[in-house]
Amino acid sequence: MLSRIAESLFWIGRYVERADDTSRILDVQTQLLVEDPGIDEAVSCRQLLSVMGVEDFEGTANRRAIMRVLATDPDSPTSMVASLEAARESARRARETLSTDMWEAINTTWRAIGSGRVRTMRPPALFAWVRERSSVIAGIADSTMSRDEGWQFLILGRSIERVDMTARLLSTAALSDGPKVAWPTTLRAAGAYEAFLRTYRGLEADRDAAEFLLLDRLFPRSVVYALTRAERSLENLASNGGRRAGFDDESLRLLGRARAELEYRPLADVVFDLPVEMERLQRSCSNATDAITHRYFSTETPMSWLGGAH
Repeated sequence: MLSRIAESLFWIGRYVERADDTSRILDVQTQLLVEDPGIDEAVSCRQLLSVMGVEDFEGTANRRAIMRVLATDPDSPTSMVASLEAARESARRARETLSTDMWEAINTTWRAIGSGRVRTMRPPALFAWVRERSSVIAGIADSTMSRDEGWQFLILGRSIERVDMTARLLSTAALSDGPKVAWPTTLRAAGAYEAFLRTYRGLEADRDAAEFLLLDRLFPRSVVYALTRAERSLENLASNGGRRAGFDDESLRLLGRARAELEYRPLADVVFDLPVEMERLQRSCSNATDAITHRYFSTETPMSWLGGAH
């Protein structure tokens, strides 16, 4: 496969997932600010901006600011609309490999942004719209793409981004001043609440919620599930066949080590300082992306990543 096409599909997967997950993280944050009046809005919003990689923010940190920087400003590289616009640009570069349905789903989303429609939406409606459009794009990809190398790159990008953004979601919950509110809200934002209640038979505990979103092997938005899926895609893409020892794919080694460190360490050690652990996980995703770029994509005109990655 041409490296240009592979790279574009990889980034379509990442950008669409990033928009989806950013909407989920913002949903958690805005609900917390409404439900718990004791939270310091300025401190909470600055923590969120830091978690999302916005280190140079100037001005008053409040709900309006995070909506602008992380949601509606197309000139902000960390915003949902910027991610969706970047996904459309990647799709344009790979237009000849996409089905008509998938191209139209991405292009229709982009046109809604350009028309100014998203700026008129209230936050809950905007978050729901972004999640719906992301689900439509992902669903059409699932039902129209051949399970060839292009599919593997799309799923690889989606899975790595899901690990990174679930780590940010967990950091946002852990930094909250109201943990008894944060965890149920966080589970709902990840679409995990009902699955969590079935798994733990209706019992709610902070430790169980963290365990579910980190380690559950059956829930598709858990960190371990997404890491495992990324590893599988890399194995399918690898050309070394029957290598008997070690890994010659640095990205596979990095992701495998990250998964093993989560699965084989005591959960108490991981959640003791969750933001630090999640930042380490984000660095693993960033380093794995660099390794994938070096191995599979052309280095002459690399695509730049929009957003603050650790």
